[in-house]
Amino acid sequence: MTAFARRARSAAARMHPELSLVSFTLLSHLEERKGCRASDLAGHYALDKSTVSRQIAALERAGLVVRGADQDDHRVHVLELTPEGAAILAKTTMERRAMFDERLADWDPVDLDRFAAYLLRYNREPAPPHDVTPGAGED
Repeated sequence: MTAFARRARSAAARMHPELSLVSFTLLSHLEERKGCRASDLAGHYALDKSTVSRQIAALERAGLVVRGADQDDHRVHVLELTPEGAAILAKTTMERRAMFDERLADWDPVDLDRFAAYLLRYNREPAPPHDVTPGAGED
């Protein structure tokens, strides 16, 4: 698992050296949800609010995220991808898929199916209370 996490961080750094793997994860979440609050990100990923705040600040400085007013409550800021943020995320996603395709090209289809099932199971099961979220300290 450590090697897997290191490989993921390394791949993220190669794709956009100024942003961490956590930043890419946050961008993906914002795209999937069509925007959300910083506190929603912190809660969803079990990250400290200060970590999310630093990550969001970096994404804003890079021009990848903007804050807008929530339509239901104008006191709340909603984070959304900028067009540049969406483009970088799309490029990164395509590069990651190509990297996985290359890495898994010689795997037997049965092994791929098992691997996918195990990953789904691992991600579906709740983490134990003492579990530390990978990358939580990255910022």
